[in-house]
Amino acid sequence: MTQLSCEKPESTPTVNAGIVVSEFGELPDGGKAKLYTLTNANGLKATITDLGATLVSLEVPDKDGKLADVTLGFDDPAGYLSDGNPYFGATVGRFGNRIADGKFTLDGKEYTLATNNEPGGIPCHLHGGEDGFNRVMWSGEVDEANNAVVFTYVSKDGEEGYPGTLTSKVTYTLTEDNELKWEAEATTDAPTVLNIVHHTYWNLSGEPNTSINDHLLALDADRYLTTDAGLIPTGELAPVSGTPMDFIKATAIGDRVETDFEALKLGGGYDHCWVLTEKDGVRLAARLKDPKSGRVMEIFTDQPAIQFYGGNFLDGTVVGKGGVKYGHRTGLCLETENFPDAPNQPTFPSSVLRPGETYKHVMVHKFSAE
Repeated sequence: MTQLSCEKPESTPTVNAGIVVSEFGELPDGGKAKLYTLTNANGLKATITDLGATLVSLEVPDKDGKLADVTLGFDDPAGYLSDGNPYFGATVGRFGNRIADGKFTLDGKEYTLATNNEPGGIPCHLHGGEDGFNRVMWSGEVDEANNAVVFTYVSKDGEEGYPGTLTSKVTYTLTEDNELKWEAEATTDAPTVLNIVHHTYWNLSGEPNTSINDHLLALDADRYLTTDAGLIPTGELAPVSGTPMDFIKATAIGDRVETDFEALKLGGGYDHCWVLTEKDGVRLAARLKDPKSGRVMEIFTDQPAIQFYGGNFLDGTVVGKGGVKYGHRTGLCLETENFPDAPNQPTFPSSVLRPGETYKHVMVHKFSAE
């Protein structure tokens, strides 16, 4: 694919009530991606680009008040458009996570999608296809009153094989309570399936050369989805009790990651969907802590599940921000979502959106230090 210039063009940033808008870099078509930087009174700083409605960086204080970027990513648009980008910070869709064989049937008609992922040598559809939501330009609009940026994207009927024209809106809001909110909404003009997901890689140490295995993780989930060798759910909701999948109590990620346990062997470590305890509305789903820095991130959501991916496939070949080569398990993802392969599994929560309905997904990242 066409690579972009790594040189950032000179520009004069514009400021909107604390929101700074600047140029990120040139795109293959000659257009330019923008950066939107949100800051709160406590010093937290979130930078988002309209390329993929992507979180580029998030600076968070540690227990001593020292700010550091706790996300993995790239310095320019070229990185985010490269084939080696593992969806750093992206808004992924239409369907985040996997769909078996790249096929599903809706209202009696079979649809065929790209098979762009092959866990265990078994092809599947991943994160929306070859050019999913993470690789397209969204229209950004500053919301000064709420310290937010609203991104809109219209996915045409047939794009990546999905039916219906889907209009999606993603809002990033930085609050004075040290919350970064990511909220997605979508409507369609024909029945379709979707699962819009936020895909940031976190390392709360602020030192991306270090492992996330010492991070303490707790998940409000007593079941997880078992998978086959292709990481497609079998349909079983298995109990975590007595297994290395049990994060009901905060546990260091590395303590059991190498355990001789089938799920971990299939995923090369943690790369699974946990079924959240059923509760109404937006509720606590996960708590992550870096013991050394004291940084804590709590995740709240209205979705039924969360995918925990421990960065198993990071291998030092991806060169990110500041020239850092992201090594094995130097970042982790906590993706609130519907169940993977939901379009093909009638016992899973429905992923179908029909005209007149509105898809909604709320994900809140709340930061503190202790």
